[in-house]
Amino acid sequence: MRSLSILGSTGSIGLSTLDVVRQHPEQFTITGLAEGHDVGMLVKQIREFKPRLVSVRNADAAAELESLLGNDRPEIFHGLEGAATVAAADGADMVVSAIVGAAGLVPTISAIRAGKNIALANKETMVVAGRLVSDLAAKHKVAIIPVDSEHSAIYQSLLGHRHEDVLRLILTASGGPFLNTPAEDLRLVTPEQALKHPKWSMGAKITIDSATLMNKGLEVIEAHWLFDMPARKIGVVVHPQSIIHSMVEYIDGCVMAQLGMPDMRAPIAYAIAYPERCPSGIERLDLPKIGSMTFQEPDPGKFPCLRLAYESLDAGRTYPAVLNAANEIAVAAFLDKRIGFTDIADIVDKTMQEHEAYTPVELDEYLLADKWARERAKLLIEQA
Repeated sequence: MRSLSILGSTGSIGLSTLDVVRQHPEQFTITGLAEGHDVGMLVKQIREFKPRLVSVRNADAAAELESLLGNDRPEIFHGLEGAATVAAADGADMVVSAIVGAAGLVPTISAIRAGKNIALANKETMVVAGRLVSDLAAKHKVAIIPVDSEHSAIYQSLLGHRHEDVLRLILTASGGPFLNTPAEDLRLVTPEQALKHPKWSMGAKITIDSATLMNKGLEVIEAHWLFDMPARKIGVVVHPQSIIHSMVEYIDGCVMAQLGMPDMRAPIAYAIAYPERCPSGIERLDLPKIGSMTFQEPDPGKFPCLRLAYESLDAGRTYPAVLNAANEIAVAAFLDKRIGFTDIADIVDKTMQEHEAYTPVELDEYLLADKWARERAKLLIEQA
């Protein structure tokens, strides 16, 4: 029996994780849950999975949860400290890190310092502080199993092979909803249009990142840290069918790939059951029914966020943290209809240009860069 704590239990990854757990009550149990936006959903999760402790976004949400549950309730915490408490709690063998954005960094580090293995769905943790997280994982002998479908595919395609035999990693991208939209029309894109992803069901922020290809850029940075690969050995190819989730090319010309229907329950099940496998409940792959798969190069002129991510990785230091923070602020502003779709990349670019980078060592130094970029991006949006 493997016990899990889930950070972001009411988000799309959290819900999919609990669906896999629901299918295998003899294999998984839940120790802790942390959520940020849906107390009502958390109440249902508590009653079904009976965690020992939970965390919500703030004191008001904690009071609401107490009143809804009455005396029959787990320990309730709140805020960033509450999420970190759930992450480090005794009794959990693995923590599913699925809080969206840089907010997941501190709780994930708390879990690592507590010796918990990590099922990582929060790519921003590695983008913001990849070196620190990697060093801490090695120090505490913690395994980080990726949940992103692309990194799960690479993880699986690397097993049994030598690192020095890898020629390159190939991340696949769906291309998002605007793959075939003329570049000149992108400035008129609305949030409602951008939220209609053609293949995946995800949260709002990740869906917008997919539309701008920033999500793929963040995944390039994450892959650099997870698999110890330089940027020049990490490529991106657009694959609209989203059947091949990513590939590894070896020096002998062989390419290993992982295929499956686009359903996050598959990489989640792989991560939480590793090194075993368990049924995930996804639709079976029917290649004759699919018929054909297509591939094309991404257009960096049309989707500059991908280029900006590569530039931040090449520049190193605090640039990836600034890229991520500015993007989070810009995406939120776009969803609020305060800036246009193409303004997202412009805000990120300007924020990076104004940043005086430094080499961070401690967590507070990474968080300082994140804070600076958020404040600067907000000011740039106000001035636009």
